[in-house]
Parts: sequence; structure tokens; C-alpha cells
Amino acid sequence: MDAHTYWQTQEAGKPLFPDIEWGKPERRDQAGKLAVIGGNKLGFAGVAESYSQTLSAGVGIVKVLLPDVLKKTIPPTMSDVIFATSNPSGGLAKDAFHEMKALGTWADGVLLVGDAGRNSETAIVYEDFVREYTGMLTITRDAVDLVKNSTQLLVERPDTLLVVSFAQLQKLFQSVYYPKILTFSMQLAQLVEALHKFTITYPCSIVVLHKDHIVVASAGDIVSQPWDNAMAIWRGSVAAKAASYWLWNKTNIIPAISTSLQI
Repeated sequence: MDAHTYWQTQEAGKPLFPDIEWGKPERRDQAGKLAVIGGNKLGFAGVAESYSQTLSAGVGIVKVLLPDVLKKTIPPTMSDVIFATSNPSGGLAKDAFHEMKALGTWADGVLLVGDAGRNSETAIVYEDFVREYTGMLTITRDAVDLVKNSTQLLVERPDTLLVVSFAQLQKLFQSVYYPKILTFSMQLAQLVEALHKFTITYPCSIVVLHKDHIVVASAGDIVSQPWDNAMAIWRGSVAAKAASYWLWNKTNIIPAISTSLQI
């Protein structure tokens, strides 16, 4: 298959799929429910940013789950916050699984946005949630690293969007023994071909930055766009916008995510 049959390029300000923006729900009660999970005692900047970005993108209702150690820290601008039990390291404890599960039942989609800390107990509760939750799941930043022991589960899980760094993508390929080595020096076209084959093999979808381009891959289809704002990925705003647009376009993930890059 020639690359041009599965690879499209998008320019900033020129969306490939304008119908996605036009079809955005105008009423809040039709604009979906998103759960954002993350934070630990040392920070929740990515959670706060994602909360703001998802509301700005137009999600109907956004609820945030944080460790209860942050109760006195969160700003008043963050309403709809639920607190769950913290462990001694300040991340979500295993008892937080009940709140995570309830939130997953309520939501149309879940965003694991990171700031999660590196505690093994938090890793276990995240992995348990990923294993049990069957809805639309977006994972980014250090939340990806936290569930590294469940990589096979991640890539084989339908309705999963991974917004990752190139280094995280390298580890992802290695941990599932995928027979393609990714290198920082590889050309964009080589990465596109690798992601084309990977997302045919596995049902997950991937967003990654490489060679000043952001690449969206799902079911073998690829969209790339020139990108000079790496911090938007590291802060979590790319994942937040992608999760938002995907809510309204469950079966059109490539058009949805590509369009979210335009806002």
C-alpha cells in the first residue's frame, strides 16, 4: 500500500475535516460527560489545565478526581471535583478504585492526564481501572509511564487513545516486542509507516510528536501536521482537546483528533 493512500497532511488553520467543527454540539446537555483523573500531593497543573481546556473545547460536564491530600490546594475555579483516598506518597490509594469506577460509569469518556506520581500502589489502581473500564479512554504524560506493566493491555484495548512522547512510544514498541525499532533520527515517513502497521495490528490510537510534526494514527490511517509547541503535549492540553472532540465523534477518531489540533 502506498503511503499516500493512508497518510494525509494537515496545515494549521486548514482543517482536513471541517464537518467535525461544524457538527460540534451547541447544547451542553448534548456535549458529553468527561472524567479527568490525576494529581498527587506535589502537583496537579496538568489536571487543572485539562479541566480548563475541556470546558473551553465545549464538553458538557467535566468532573475531576484528585487525591484527597489536595483538598486545601485546589483553586476555586475548579468545581466538580471529587476526592479519593491518598496513599502516604500523596497519590491515589487502592481504595480510590471505587471512586474511579463510579466516575467511569458516569462518564462518556475518561482522561488519565498524569501528575500521578510514581507510587507502586497508584500504579496498581490505575492498572486495575484500565483493565476494568470499557469506555473511551485517553492516557497521556506520566500516566502512560505509570501503567507500563500493562502495556500489552493498553495496545490491545479498543477505544484507547495514547498521547505520548517519542521516548514513550519507543518503550511501547519495545515492551510489546513489536519488530520495528524506533529511533530519534528516523525520518517522518519511516515513523508514519511504522505507526500505520502498528495501528493495523493493534486497536489503540496514538498521537506523538516527531521531527516538528504531530502525528495521529488509528486503524492504519495517519494524519500529520507541522507542530512547534511541544509544551502543549507535555502540559496535557493536546490530550484534553483530543479527548473532548472524540466524545462527539466516537467512530471518527482520526477526523476528531485532527480537528482538535486546530483549536
